[in-house]
This record gives sequence, structure tokens and C-alpha cells, in this order.
Amino acid sequence: MAETIRIFNNATAIMTGASSGIGRAMSLELARRGAHMVLADRQIELAEQLADEIVASGGKAYARELDVRDYPSVAALVDEAVALTGRIDYLFNNAGIGIAGLVSDHSLDDWNVTFDVNVGGVINGIQACYSKMIEQGFGHIVNTASVAGLVPAASHISYSASKFAVAGLSQALRVEAEFHGVRVSALCPGAIDTPILTGGVFGKLPEGISHERAAQYWKPLRPMNADVFARRAIDRVARNQPIIIVPGWWRVATWLYRLSWRTWYRWSKSDLDRARKILTQSLK
Repeated sequence: MAETIRIFNNATAIMTGASSGIGRAMSLELARRGAHMVLADRQIELAEQLADEIVASGGKAYARELDVRDYPSVAALVDEAVALTGRIDYLFNNAGIGIAGLVSDHSLDDWNVTFDVNVGGVINGIQACYSKMIEQGFGHIVNTASVAGLVPAASHISYSASKFAVAGLSQALRVEAEFHGVRVSALCPGAIDTPILTGGVFGKLPEGISHERAAQYWKPLRPMNADVFARRAIDRVARNQPIIIVPGWWRVATWLYRLSWRTWYRWSKSDLDRARKILTQSLK
């Protein structure tokens, strides 16, 4: 009898960007559902703490230090997971950063690091595991894009551009992958209450913007609790949805963008004006 993907008990799941934010929350949720978690992150101490927490609760997990920009390291991580567990059911290409602010204030390095992590990291993960999933005849690649990868975000242009690339890649690859029995989904969070909203460890806020000011910008958008997000997102992964938008009300933004560009444009200008006012007030 041919092997098939496991949902999720005794599945092997790799999570990049696992130590904080939605990566941490999804790792805990997957472990609760019986998955063997491979926790990959540049912040190895936090990843190891998370692995210890999962094991102490009766789950299965181990941590590895990983920079997703380094392909040989990504490939070694995947090879190790397959050697230890005999399979790879899920790859969550979740590691990402955000460089907030206006493009007029961006440096070339800001653009490069955003695309190297958010797009290059996803490509490295796919290159490392896709052929193995094809050989198995099963697997599910879940690429973390964003609602900002479906609807342009004028206040986060470099981030939005990188996430459009991830969303487009995921939708196109899903068509090809189905011929091999492999699944691909684009995970598109709305505003989720995680450190990336206020810059995170490796991201960047505009000069003069404090974490408190950044949080002020997001407050009207009602960021969702990360644990609630994880439960809903993993439910949709189990159903093999091609584009996973959580919270669900953010689907309204995608419909608005598709149906009425002018309405979206007016809203986007208003949102950018609000962001610029916060920036101007901070620099006074």
C-alpha cells in the first residue's frame, strides 16, 4: 500500500521561522495534533526552548539553527529530517521579515534583504524538499505570503512586493505539483498580533518610529491572537485550501481590490496618509 500524507498525527513537519510569531503558534498547534516538528530559526535558543516545551508536553520536536538564505543549510535540514523520520509531510516556508516605511526612505540593502529572506528563503525550501516529495508521492508545501501579497500595501511596499511573489509562486506551483501528488498552499495572514508588526528582531521600522507608534498604526486593523490564527490556519491546511486567508474578514479586502480598483485606491491613499501622519508626529 502506497504511503500518503499524514494529517497530522505522526507527520514530519518542518517550520522555518519557528521561534516566534505565527511560526511558534503553528508549531505548537501541529505538535498538539501529533506532528513531529523540526523547528528551524536563526534564534536557536528560542527554537530550542520551544522544542523543550513541546517535548515536555508529550510531543515530538527538535530545533536547528537556520538562515533560510543559505541553501546548503536548508538542504541539510531537509536531508536530516528525512533521515531521522523517513519522510517529509509538510514544509512550512514561514520565515520572513518586514522593512516598514516609505520607499523614498529605503536603501538598496533594505530591498535585497527583504527579497533574499521572503522570496529566496521560500525558493530554497522548495528546491530542497520538492523533489523528495515527488519521490514519495505526497507532501504539502505551505508558503507564508500575506494579504499584502494579494492586495498591494502602499505603506509596506517592499514587503508587499515580496509577498506578491510568494503568493504567485505558490498558486502556479500548485498546478504543477498536483501532477505529482504534492500539495501547495499560500498562507495569507491578515494583521496577526506578532512581533513582525513592530519590526521584529531582524526587520526594520522607519527612523524615529517606536514599537509603541508602530502598534498604534495596527490597532484599528484588530490584529488577531496568534494562537487563534494557528488553529484556524492549520484547519485550512488540513483541508488543502490553495489560498488561506485568516482572519476571514480580510477576504473583503481581496474582493474589493478585484472588483473596484478605484475604491481600493481611495482606501489605500487614506491608509498611507494615516501611516505618514504617525511618522510625521514621531519625528517632531
